[in-house]
Amino acid sequence: MAQEIEIEYKVLLTKTQYERLAKNLPFPAAMTQVNYYFETDQFDLKRNGSALRIRKKNGNYVLTLKEPHEEGILETHDKLTKAEFFQWIDGNPVAKPHTMEQLQKKGIEIEQLNYYGSLTTERKTFTEQNIAYFLDKSYYLEQTDYELEIEAPTQKQALNAFLNILETYNIEQKEPITKNERFFRLLVKTHDDFSDVQF
Repeated sequence: MAQEIEIEYKVLLTKTQYERLAKNLPFPAAMTQVNYYFETDQFDLKRNGSALRIRKKNGNYVLTLKEPHEEGILETHDKLTKAEFFQWIDGNPVAKPHTMEQLQKKGIEIEQLNYYGSLTTERKTFTEQNIAYFLDKSYYLEQTDYELEIEAPTQKQALNAFLNILETYNIEQKEPITKNERFFRLLVKTHDDFSDVQF
């Protein structure tokens, strides 16, 4: 599917909360996936509320553009070959039809995109009554964090499941921060080259 609407709720966890959820909910063993993040020199994607990544999972590579949408997040996907993935990482990105169409609507050309780094996630997931539960442990820029994500076909289903978990396990609801945003916030904070960039 080239495009889909993602309806999700998420919250950052402490290590103790992560371990409690992993123990008490029917999560299987974790699978590893890696996100590779791209931006322009002027952070035009962030200014548009968007994010661009390649996800490597099970030997497959998928380029995804995330954009704001009234019902959630609009995701536009293109599959990459392994050779195309390395071209993107090496600074020679290959234009793919679906993502480039969306980027060009924002006035962003492929030549403007740079690779900034990666985030590795050990993800546990299970699905119950069409609701997907994701428990993530992520590593990036010498930092580790923990997160719960819940996705469902409707906002009502996702929110009800999310609030039920928070109440059951006494987890404080906080403003969600995406993996992309967490990565770039830390990158900007730790590199003098980005001293004038606000995240």
